Amino acid sequence: MQRHTQITARVIDRLKLKQLRLLIAVDRHRSILHAARELNLSQPAATKMIKDLELDFEVDLFERSNRGVTPTASGAALIQGARLIFSQVAGTAQEIEDLSGGRAGRIVVGTLLAASSQLLPLAIERALSTRPRLAIKVVEGTNEMLMPRLRAGELDLVVGRLPVRRYRSDLAQRRLFDDRIDLVVRRGHALLSLEAPTFDDLRGYGWILPPPETTLRRQIDQYFISEGQYVPPQVVESVSFLTNRALLTATDMICALPSRVVAVDGADGLDALPLALPFGNGPVGASYRQSTSLPPAAEAFLKALEDVASELTS
Repeated sequence: MQRHTQITARVIDRLKLKQLRLLIAVDRHRSILHAARELNLSQPAATKMIKDLELDFEVDLFERSNRGVTPTASGAALIQGARLIFSQVAGTAQEIEDLSGGRAGRIVVGTLLAASSQLLPLAIERALSTRPRLAIKVVEGTNEMLMPRLRAGELDLVVGRLPVRRYRSDLAQRRLFDDRIDLVVRRGHALLSLEAPTFDDLRGYGWILPPPETTLRRQIDQYFISEGQYVPPQVVESVSFLTNRALLTATDMICALPSRVVAVDGADGLDALPLALPFGNGPVGASYRQSTSLPPAAEAFLKALEDVASELTS
């Protein structure tokens, strides 16, 4: 503990933002020479800056090889911290600009499908009713796309299905309600005429599936394996709800979707099959960085999410 305190004090006294910019540039180029040129430094000066950091932290930050330099585990951790610092500085500068321009702050929210059809739009409406000049940017994607950006400070919050095991380190979670996954087809689909469809009834139809790297896709793949190594006759991989909805209404394909999405879009011609799945039940909520405090605008938006979720579930 004493060594950690000594290193921290030494780094705070000596650390310069230019050193952190250099680390990020070296990571991007995998070359000290190219990073030095980007920052208008000589290579010896850049090498010395890195060596000074290694001495201050008492670790090696990069491994050198014939193919260039790659960060060590310690170097990668410091580079991630450096990116977060610059992101926080940029976010604070943006917030100051927003406040000076009469806006009530700015937030960037990542959204997963479970939140994008109902929870998020209602929370935005609620937040803007109390902060009409709040600037909100929404970024849509999967956990695999959004969580690294949240950790890097590019997003303030990610709203949607909460990861149960992956992406938990360094992140806090606020559970809002529970949801399930339904199998969805177009209204008037032949499967809807069956009182109690089984998986065998589904075998002849194509599927719209999420990408292989997602948790839901892995669960669906395991489901297929448990049903006799099933392989759909047609597969479309897509996370675009607009695309998926258009495909569902125009074809006989099947898609696994959060139940609240189905409830909201039922009027647009989608219905859930009365077939319980052995996976997919889980919490929906907000994820945010644990190591830094939320900006006031993000705190207010989180409160709007909680209020909306409470009304939806009551």
